[in-house]
Amino acid sequence: MGFGRYLAKKAVFLVITLLLALYLTVVIANFGGYVDDLLRAQARFDAVRGCNQVPACAQLPAEQRNATIEETYQAIVDARGLNQPFIVKSVQFTWDLLNFRLGRAIILKDVQGSDDVGAIILERLPRTILLFTSASLIAAALGIWLGLRMARKALSLMDRGLTIASITTTVVPPWVFGILFILVFAFGLGWFPEGNMVSAPVKTDPLEYALDVLYHMTLPALALILSSFGSWAYTTRNLVLQIMDEDYVYAARARGLPERTVLRRYVLRAASPPTVTSLALTVIASWQGAIITETVFSWPGLGRLFFEAIGALDAPVIIGLTAVYAYLLVVTVFLLDLIYGLLDPRVKALRRG
Repeated sequence: MGFGRYLAKKAVFLVITLLLALYLTVVIANFGGYVDDLLRAQARFDAVRGCNQVPACAQLPAEQRNATIEETYQAIVDARGLNQPFIVKSVQFTWDLLNFRLGRAIILKDVQGSDDVGAIILERLPRTILLFTSASLIAAALGIWLGLRMARKALSLMDRGLTIASITTTVVPPWVFGILFILVFAFGLGWFPEGNMVSAPVKTDPLEYALDVLYHMTLPALALILSSFGSWAYTTRNLVLQIMDEDYVYAARARGLPERTVLRRYVLRAASPPTVTSLALTVIASWQGAIITETVFSWPGLGRLFFEAIGALDAPVIIGLTAVYAYLLVVTVFLLDLIYGLLDPRVKALRRG
């Protein structure tokens, strides 16, 4: 019962946090009334286009036609609440974001020609997940495995060498590795394509299409893995070494338990909560993509969408991407609290509180 109340309080806190984050996003984005000006321009465009698509309106005399357009424009502005005070408009926009009504893009569209922000984001999201989430999980698995081996053989030649390699690769951004890989393996050796997600023309066979996507994502995935596995390895090494110096670990060894049992039952169990937290936050962060890396490899994900939206000053898309990330982050933090209840005895004890 105590654990249930704990989760309920957490859920309320996270909902309030989400509301504040979305509201601040709307307020910051609309400094100077820029978003209002864009929405008014969009409303006028809709009014003109609507009149042109109706023969009865398009054939009206110029004065009547302009009056009809102005009347339609004012109706759209009133319906969207653009004439209301800023506090009322900002609350309405926040409520729309909370209900995942992300609005319409000013310039950008999806492949179907739709300007719905939600559709544009959902079109790009699977591509980002495919590349960045896959690379992040591989890097985490590789780094954790290496970190455990480094901890078990601390201060050995292998440990010192991998520590240097981990720190060196971590400080180099993935796009730097990406440029080097393109120069060497794409332009120099010609083994891999220099960018894009698929070849032209696009493969029609599903298996050939999947293999072509994997072929194109090899270099960017390797760049991401090489840039991030070191932080996992070094962090895991230090965390495990710290836990192995605890009294309860010495007590387990004094009881004659095998080293593998001590490592699995006492060390890894204690290291699980911070590792799970880092992994979950890394996965969610990977769903944002990376602007420079995606631009270097011409990968059509969310990072590239961010870049295109900023370049086009498409505020609804930028706000929508920020809102989606806020949603993902809040849900992830709540799920982490549930997982902590299974992994951390201190949290589990709240169930009996």
